[in-house]
Amino acid sequence: MREPHDAARTGPLLALQGVCKSFRAADGTLRPVLDHIDLVLRDGEIVALLGPSGSGKSTVLRILAGLIGADVGSVHYRGQPVYGPVHGVAMVFQSFALFPWLTVQGNVELGLEARGVPAAERERRAHQAIALIGLAGFEGALPRELSGGMRQRVGIARALVVEPEVLLMDEAFSALDVLTGERLREDILALWRTGALPTRAMLVVSHDIEEAVLMADRILVLGSDPGRLRAELPVPLPRPRLADSLEVRELVDEVYGLMTAGAAPTTRDGMEPDRLHLIDRLPAASVTAIINLLERLARAPMPGRATLPVVAASTELTDAQLLPVTRAVSLLGLAHLVQGELQLTPLGRRYVDGSHTLRREIFGQQLLAHVPLVAHIRHALEQHPQGAMPEKAFLRLLQQHMDAREAAQTLRTVIEWGRHGEVFGYDLHARRIHLPGGETDAGPPAGRRP
Repeated sequence: MREPHDAARTGPLLALQGVCKSFRAADGTLRPVLDHIDLVLRDGEIVALLGPSGSGKSTVLRILAGLIGADVGSVHYRGQPVYGPVHGVAMVFQSFALFPWLTVQGNVELGLEARGVPAAERERRAHQAIALIGLAGFEGALPRELSGGMRQRVGIARALVVEPEVLLMDEAFSALDVLTGERLREDILALWRTGALPTRAMLVVSHDIEEAVLMADRILVLGSDPGRLRAELPVPLPRPRLADSLEVRELVDEVYGLMTAGAAPTTRDGMEPDRLHLIDRLPAASVTAIINLLERLARAPMPGRATLPVVAASTELTDAQLLPVTRAVSLLGLAHLVQGELQLTPLGRRYVDGSHTLRREIFGQQLLAHVPLVAHIRHALEQHPQGAMPEKAFLRLLQQHMDAREAAQTLRTVIEWGRHGEVFGYDLHARRIHLPGGETDAGPPAGRRP
């Protein structure tokens, strides 16, 4: 196992204390994103940061790197306050962020050039970083000539060439196919174990629970709205770790439990969902994904119940996709979570066994009972003389309480759910929501995945 450089003497490499951060919504009001975050990254460790979409994971990374400031609280690198970009910290992004007109060599040299490193030294260090990450011989290639995995390796080499003490990885493997992502992750861990990396610590933001367990010495779980540190879990297993080992599977199950604790509100008996507020964000779960999950759950080896890892494997959903769908079925009272196990409710069983008409009826009833935004839209349509209103009227309402992207996602979700439950219809061409049968229902909103 890699040993730290006298961590007791040097103290934490990076630390957040009491950090709060807000961003301004479209109507000018401040929307809290992070709430009193305490985080320490020590010499010689890999830490994984997990949390649902909107929990502020990427914001944490940007604050640690000094790219944006905290509104409240302190940020320290090696005991010194951070007021801007930190030279000892580098980031790897999900989107590769390569300049398409530069070669691999040019992209990797870019950070060194910005720091005023002489050309000969830039070339030498870039060659070393490119070879280290497994791309020797591709120095003259352009990004468009590389596969996705190779482009991400270039992004990692560009971060490593500045010899950072701390490497921050923001969903670095999630844009890759599964096999490519696994191979790149294994290569990074092999370099880490042998000490070939110049990096002394890594903070990895991920949506993949198994990836976090395989990589990290500690796992931090953020809650959302606003982001708060919900749990911290040490991972005491030696590397390399086998994904199918009993110890890894037990930790994966435990992290699933931490991720879903409080993520799907229930009453005391655990059977019925709490009410949302009118302007709460909705989980980005399609009707197709909801139905698929419920049907797979009904056919599970123990019919009607399964742990989330088993559900993920049977539905082939990623963790980022599964958790919103799990929250959706719980909010609608069709299933509920008990210590990491998802269980069909009696109503969920009736939905799965029901006809197409009965499914729509149950779904619509649950929407009106448990999703105030759906009930609000239906009431507004009933009061309107034409029984129809432009979607932008409801979008403006949401944008008063969340950013534009979240507002658009929530409205897309509520329209899809409302159409399935026949609470209202939607005219894509006119961008109007209408009472069932009132206008031509032209299909789902643009850009909505099936």
